Amino acid sequence: MRARAWSGSLPGVAAVLAATPLVLALGWLYADVIPALARQWAADPDYSHGFFVVPLAAFFAWERREALARAPLRPHAAGLAVLAASLVVFIAGRYGSELFLTRVSMIGVLAGLILYLAGRAHLRILAFPIAFLLFMVPLPALIFNQLAFPLQLVASRLGEVAISASGVPVLREGNVLLLPGRALEVAEACSGIRSLLSLLMLAIVLGYFTERRTGPRVAIALAAVPIAVIANAIRVAGTGLASYWISPAAAEGFFHSFSGWLMFVVALVGLLAVHRAMELARGRVFRVVRPEC
Repeated sequence: MRARAWSGSLPGVAAVLAATPLVLALGWLYADVIPALARQWAADPDYSHGFFVVPLAAFFAWERREALARAPLRPHAAGLAVLAASLVVFIAGRYGSELFLTRVSMIGVLAGLILYLAGRAHLRILAFPIAFLLFMVPLPALIFNQLAFPLQLVASRLGEVAISASGVPVLREGNVLLLPGRALEVAEACSGIRSLLSLLMLAIVLGYFTERRTGPRVAIALAAVPIAVIANAIRVAGTGLASYWISPAAAEGFFHSFSGWLMFVVALVGLLAVHRAMELARGRVFRVVRPEC
């Protein structure tokens, strides 16, 4: 019995022995990438949610521990190809001074290691935690700007409509709202992309914990986009009205920062309301269908 138990553990021991030098080498390779990433999370409010991504991904992986224990350990050589491609991405990012490539390559390296050392079954089980790690990587400046500017314009247009509906005369020029005696610029920081990324991550987490089917989970995640945009437009309109009715200082400093947090809470409540509405809709369907069965 002892000899059989030992022989059954040999694949696991071999996997650990094979993984150790690879993990050490990759730890050395990314020694300056990971601390720089954490510093950006701390300094850039657009990506402060990055601190929560890794613990959540680790929890999602831990929840799958029983499935991983049951999955057959079948190392696959294709993992080396994934690992090599990810390292090429890292080198391209390093020599091209593109932080996004060096950081996103870590996720590819992780997937390649799992496939090479454990096999397809383990990679399939861990696909969601690995994909969730993408939220920790800040978007490249090119993509960020392409998203931020349209969001600025949308927030400006919706803010103009809300301010005008309140009876305050307003004229919009691009992303600048002209009110009597003052101008309100919807800057990049007010585009709402910060709350959009954070709310999208929270929507995925909410769907993961409250829904079992993929369809409702996707619906909750998609709902985060219009909710974040509308909440940001309300913030822009509220800032404009406060600067007109109270003081121009209401559009700056503490009041401006506080309104951002307040609208994020409002957006989160809206997301919870969408989930509740989905539950109620399913309840009504079940009550209608049950008598017909």
